[in-house]
Amino acid sequence: MDWKDLEAGEITRRVTSKVQPGSIVLFHNAALHTPEALPTIIETLLQDGYTFVPISQIILTGPYTIDHTGRQCPA
Repeated sequence: MDWKDLEAGEITRRVTSKVQPGSIVLFHNAALHTPEALPTIIETLLQDGYTFVPISQIILTGPYTIDHTGRQCPA
């Protein structure tokens, strides 16, 4: 929701409260407050034990379906 020009604190709160293992977090490069929010988001997630990997390491490449939450599931 960063594209709605939410304040940096609100972006940070939304991301850090909803992220879970396997989450893909998308940010928009033209969002007004995203650059301000990213350092705190990254620091918080690292402190919580999360790691960052390229999308190519976590998306399924074989047959899959996408459930109602947007998660890929092996077919």
